Parts: sequence; C-alpha cells; structure tokens
Amino acid sequence: MSRYLEAFLEYLLINKGVSKNTYEAYKRDLVQFEKFIEKDIIDVDSNDVIRFLSQIDNKRSLNRKLSAINSFFDFAYKRNYVDEKFKIKQAKLPKSLPKYLSKEEILTPISHIDSNSSWFELRDKALILFLYATGLRISEALNIKLSDIEDGWVRVEMAKGEKQRLVPIADVVLKAIEEYLAKRPCRSEYLFVNKNCNKLSRISAFNITKKYLAVSPHVLRHSFATSLVLGNADLRVVQELLGHASLNTTQIYTHIQKENLKDTILKYHPLEDLE
Repeated sequence: MSRYLEAFLEYLLINKGVSKNTYEAYKRDLVQFEKFIEKDIIDVDSNDVIRFLSQIDNKRSLNRKLSAINSFFDFAYKRNYVDEKFKIKQAKLPKSLPKYLSKEEILTPISHIDSNSSWFELRDKALILFLYATGLRISEALNIKLSDIEDGWVRVEMAKGEKQRLVPIADVVLKAIEEYLAKRPCRSEYLFVNKNCNKLSRISAFNITKKYLAVSPHVLRHSFATSLVLGNADLRVVQELLGHASLNTTQIYTHIQKENLKDTILKYHPLEDLE
C-alpha cells in the first residue's frame, strides 16, 4: 500500500470519523485498484480508472468503487499530491421495482380482527386497509380528519405542494373505520389516534404495519399502485390517485405491468410449450 493511500485511510478514520465498515470498504476497493494499475496510485489518469471499472459488471459495486476512487483523488488534490483533480460520474442504476404485497398477504394477517376485538386492533386494521385502499403517503393518512371523509371519498391535503386531491374509499374500509370509531374511547378530530387520543405518530404507524405485515407503511402505497396497474388501470388515473406531480414518477409501475404480461404469455401462449 502506498503512503498516499495510507494517509487517506488515516484521514478517513481520524479526521472524518467514518465507521469501521466504511473504512474497510474504502480500503478494500482502493487496494484492489492500486494492485490493478500496477503503478503509483497518484500517477493514474481517467483511462486507468475506466479500465479498472470496465471489468466490473455489477453497477452498485462499480459505483461503490468509483466513489472510493473519487474520494481519494479529492483528498489527494487538496493535499497537493496531484496537480489536477478528476472525477468520473457514477453509472446510472436501473430503477428497482418497488416492493409490494398481494391482497392475500395484506388481508390474511388482519383477518382475525373483528367487531369483538379491542379498539387498538380495530384501529390497526382500519389503518392498514385505509393505506392499501387509498395509496396515501403515511404523512397524508395521519393528517386525515374525520371531516375529510364524506360520501365514500377522502379529501387529501397533499404532502408535497398545496393542492388537494379526492380519493375514493372502498366500502369494506369504511366499515372497518366505523367499527373502530364505535369502540374508540375518546374524541378527536383526527381519524387515527394513539392511546392518549393524540394524532398517531409516524413511528407508531410504522410499528403497526411492521407488526402485522413486516413492512413499512410505504409498501402499502406501492401495493395500492401495483394492484391498479396489474388491473390495467390508466397510468394517468394512478398518477392522480397517488398525487404524483409528474407521470415519470408513476411510470416505475409499468415495469411490473410488463413483467405480468410476460408471465402471462409464458404461462398461456401455446408456442411456449414447444421446444
């Protein structure tokens, strides 16, 4: 290991105070790079870096190694080890498909909750069904007041921006809300409350969905959108219901639609039986 690399790693540990895992990751990637170029690390140019990175197929690994290299040369330039600082842009990662649950995966864990259950359990069931049925962001859902629900619709104050939107609520969700409110021992303008009748917090909501479904509340928003897209809903309608400002944000769900179409062809098309 060159003295320049040793100085950088010491800087990370002492001056930057990075974690042990981060330190080891930087050290591993930079030592690997130094061995690959077979010359003093401060004598490399962008071509050496590109040559090194070209052997890496996984874009996440590539970007991690590139981040370490760019950080080193930023340090080297500030310490006057090199005359010029170069920085290579990271590779654009493909959009990952959002995690989502099926209807059965959502309904089965709460199927034991009925009108004889405690008001806490009824609240939990109502919250889970409400998130799945409306696709609201958790911050939006927790700000819903009783006055925001009328004639099977909920009026949503947008979490991002000043606009409002209206989202329909399924009858089964309205029934769950009614059963919960009938047993709730206190009064509040907010729909979802804690034991002190204060507005439910994001942490509490996270704990509820984690307890029953082992996911965050945001996964229910993805599940809502995914179920609509798989049902061939118009993407602009999904955009409106989700409150996305741009259709580009909603288009991530088209990947799921494409996968569903592909699976359907593989399963049902007669030519798929031929070899």
